[in-house]
Amino acid sequence: MSNVFSLKVSEIADKIRNSDLTSVELCNLYIDQINKFEKDVKAWAHFDKKLLIEKAEEADNHRRAGKVVGPLHGIPVALKDIIGTYEMPTECGTVLRKGKTESQNAEIVDLLKSAGAIVMGKTNTSELAYLAPPKTKNPHDYSRTPGGSSSGSAAVIASHMAPLSIGSQTGGSVIRPASYCGVVGYKPSYGLISRNGVLKTSYNLDHIGVFGRTVEDVALLAKVLIKKDPYDKATIHFSSEFMLEECKKGPMFDPKFIFYKTESWKKIDKKSRDAFEFFIKSFKKNIEVFDTPSYFKDIDKYHRIIHETDLANNFQVYYKKSKNKLSKEMQTAISRGMKYSAKEYLDAVDFMDRSYESYKEVFEDYHGVLSPCSTGVADKGLKSTGSADFNRVWSYMHTPAISLPLLQGENNLPLGVQLIGDKYDDHRFLGVANWLEKESKKFNE
Repeated sequence: MSNVFSLKVSEIADKIRNSDLTSVELCNLYIDQINKFEKDVKAWAHFDKKLLIEKAEEADNHRRAGKVVGPLHGIPVALKDIIGTYEMPTECGTVLRKGKTESQNAEIVDLLKSAGAIVMGKTNTSELAYLAPPKTKNPHDYSRTPGGSSSGSAAVIASHMAPLSIGSQTGGSVIRPASYCGVVGYKPSYGLISRNGVLKTSYNLDHIGVFGRTVEDVALLAKVLIKKDPYDKATIHFSSEFMLEECKKGPMFDPKFIFYKTESWKKIDKKSRDAFEFFIKSFKKNIEVFDTPSYFKDIDKYHRIIHETDLANNFQVYYKKSKNKLSKEMQTAISRGMKYSAKEYLDAVDFMDRSYESYKEVFEDYHGVLSPCSTGVADKGLKSTGSADFNRVWSYMHTPAISLPLLQGENNLPLGVQLIGDKYDDHRFLGVANWLEKESKKFNE
């Protein structure tokens, strides 16, 4: 039955729906993987085997009773440990929240349960979803980082300890871990998925993201989570009903892409640069290489102003009462965040819309933008989660982005290709991503 790991999540859900597989059997397969790998990977902040099996039994009994089942019925889903739950602690990667539980679930947890999914457990995150790394290791090489801040959420997919997981991105916290761990990580357009009940680090930058093994996997999970929420005013009305179908359908004709090497290209190691050059050559009919717009240089500065100001505002209680229990990275960010002026912050927020308005015309002629996800394969050592240099601009402009595990770098470690789409064009975007995923396999066969 271990061949279940080679199936798409929709295929696993069909097996459960048709009584070819029970949720208990499925969960036990993942428990076996956890028993095998967790002692080394250390991806879980909270995992209760007994509770998981109880929930799986409930799901099986519900189906056997002939009741209506949702698109994720009986499927276990792992949550980044910043997503509020009342049945499990939500510690956000800091000793300051040790053992803390929430009085109610985050909105996305209730949406998962409505779809029949089982909350599997909590995955390790960087401290307060910022930079200080957790104890999680990269499943492909335990001496390397899995990326962050959604470290555990990417690692559990890579090691087959969960079929689906949820993370978040403020800079590059979905795209980079997905690349390092060799899985698919999708950050939808800003405002599609509610952050209600999730640790708030930056109202203007925080995105919920999802992880899976294929583009179709993340499309199915995103479809379930996308919903307007009156308690998160950033959310919009967006129909996700046919998201998976549009993803499978793909583009009507061969797509055209821009590839950005960006100013950070020189930071990428030679083996990774060679892999990207091979990728560009393989898709020479579809890809044009361009320089990035000049104003992209300002975005790093503006992103930092917003991020650090919001960190100072949201975590000032921790800073004032327990500063010595915060990492040096967090202390420095909060200290800087307290010094920005109101004008600097407002200018940074204002430039968000202006930069997107200048940029969006790209998507009139191209299906998407391609770039590296990171400065190469996963960094050696566990003291850093890597650089978000290739990601911040897209979090800042609120566009959808996805990491596709299409390449290999040094030591045959995974190397992701980042695809970026137009804001709120996520249906077509996922179809293009699915096309790219399938076409890339032809070049690697």
